[in-house]
Amino acid sequence: MERTMDPVKSRRRYDASHRRAQAARAREAVLAAARSSFVDVGYSTTTVAAIARQAGVSVETIYKSFGGKAALARALYERALAGQGQVAAYERSDAVRLEQTDPRALMRAWGTLTAEVAEQLTPVLLIVRAAAGHDASMATLLRDSDTERLERMRHNARFLAERGYLRDGVTTEHAADVMWTCSSAEIYELLVLRRGWSSEQFATFVAETMAAALLP
Repeated sequence: MERTMDPVKSRRRYDASHRRAQAARAREAVLAAARSSFVDVGYSTTTVAAIARQAGVSVETIYKSFGGKAALARALYERALAGQGQVAAYERSDAVRLEQTDPRALMRAWGTLTAEVAEQLTPVLLIVRAAAGHDASMATLLRDSDTERLERMRHNARFLAERGYLRDGVTTEHAADVMWTCSSAEIYELLVLRRGWSSEQFATFVAETMAAALLP
């Protein structure tokens, strides 16, 4: 009598997408909790334990994923620097440089991107600036932010010089300094956060200031 054999069940392939999605949600919850806590009670007063409670994760999860409070601040900085779009702001800035042949239109595009990034980044940098006087890691992040932005503006200034867009007598270093100043958190803080300008007004101000200072 033949014995009937049950077909061997194939092993289900492990699907890691659900786990990745969970990890992504947890990461976003942690960053949102960190930003909220830093704004509400200050960087120095905030504890990793408080962030973990607000985010609904363990303290160990935060240390494994980020490495501590200073790393959370840097992660918030890096995310804000990318702006709001699906493509990072600096990538969109490079793309518009290559597409746009009208220097004044280029300034308008850069003004819009500057306003977009500043809306996300300035609150984070204000937190960092407030903590930098008594926290070495925040002082380092503040210096890194200024240095990285200046290098980015030098990159843009060299492009303007290579295209012949700069007014006679305007050096690439001067152009970089102008754009570095226009993209600073201090300017956004004064005009938008303290004087109540709209993002559109700020974008126009940045574009017109750069054009008047740099272009023929």
